[in-house]
Amino acid sequence: MPAPTDPRTGLPVVAMVGGGQLARMTHQAAIALGQSLRVLATDPAESAALVAADVRLGDHRDLDALRAVADGATVLTFDHEHVPSEHLRTLTVEGVRVAPGPDALLHAQDKLVLRHALDAAGEPQPAWAEVHTVHEATVFAEEVGWPVVVKAPRGGYDGRGVFVVSGPDQVAELLERHRVLLVEERVPLVRELAVLVARSPFGQVAVWPVVETVQRDGINTEVLAPAPDLDEETALAAQELAVRVADRVGVVGVMAVELFGTADGVLVNELAMRPHNSGHWTIEGARTSQFEQHLRAVLDYPLGSTAMTAPAVVTANVLGGAASAEDWAGPGVDERVHHLMAHWPDVKLHWYGKGQRPGRKLGHVTALGEDLAEVRARAVAAARYLADGEVDPAFAFPEEH
Repeated sequence: MPAPTDPRTGLPVVAMVGGGQLARMTHQAAIALGQSLRVLATDPAESAALVAADVRLGDHRDLDALRAVADGATVLTFDHEHVPSEHLRTLTVEGVRVAPGPDALLHAQDKLVLRHALDAAGEPQPAWAEVHTVHEATVFAEEVGWPVVVKAPRGGYDGRGVFVVSGPDQVAELLERHRVLLVEERVPLVRELAVLVARSPFGQVAVWPVVETVQRDGINTEVLAPAPDLDEETALAAQELAVRVADRVGVVGVMAVELFGTADGVLVNELAMRPHNSGHWTIEGARTSQFEQHLRAVLDYPLGSTAMTAPAVVTANVLGGAASAEDWAGPGVDERVHHLMAHWPDVKLHWYGKGQRPGRKLGHVTALGEDLAEVRARAVAAARYLADGEVDPAFAFPEEH
């Protein structure tokens, strides 16, 4: 039976669960490909719901809402991983094509599942243990040394659900809340890296250059492409690792492999099976953006080139600050956007249409150029100005601005 298509165009309909900024930017990529992106959002004010033409309102934990958004769609995919696995299995039995499938997606939903899979494959990762008691955690911690990193197996992102603990009492408190924990050695970290890979049902893969992700309070604030001062051998090994992991878990679509960079190489931290913050630079900085590539992959189209469009690309996130929502809204924001465009005409702005609150990702800016240090300074200054109105002295505005 042929896959469903939009009767108006004869082209595919991709249904995406989640109405956040990832769906918003996927929608933008879908327009260029002539595809229809249908979005399942929980609120009409969500980032993607503000711009997409085909929006269904509902909860991603509601099987009927998932059925409704998938009805008539060519494929169902995600802007987040929080959809219950049992619902996805039901949909696949009912004939819905889900990409990535529930067995693959589980490796991004459950950190313990990922750790066991990497162990079985012999891939590099931190020393870890699945613990159900304080005693088990203590035995492990005494082997690798306190403090250790404790993670809730499910539900954490942007630093949530991750704790650095120094003793058994803290472990006991976390076990009361989560019942089972993933405990890891505290890796002697040099920096954090990420590799973005796309895989199609046919098995074609495409991988972008390794990037460095700069974190603040568990939130990614900058992405440097390519990762500076990363030797070619290590970069190639990281890309090959990402491809092996993608093949092993059977992902379809874009997957981000988050890595710990150490003095001895790289270790796998976590996976994200969807477009990812570490890949926003690809919109302007690569021949094929992660959003277009995700659509190509889930539809089993041939994948696009991942070559960079400039020697250095930096994305800086615009994070909500201390200003109140009232102070943030209105002409003040538009004035900042105006000044940004006037002062940095080559910096590309992506605004997500989200309300202000401290630490929230409100948008991002991307700068391109020849020299990474100069490009980074430009991107960071532009993002900071948008976030709080602070002007870097190195980029002071002329009087007329």
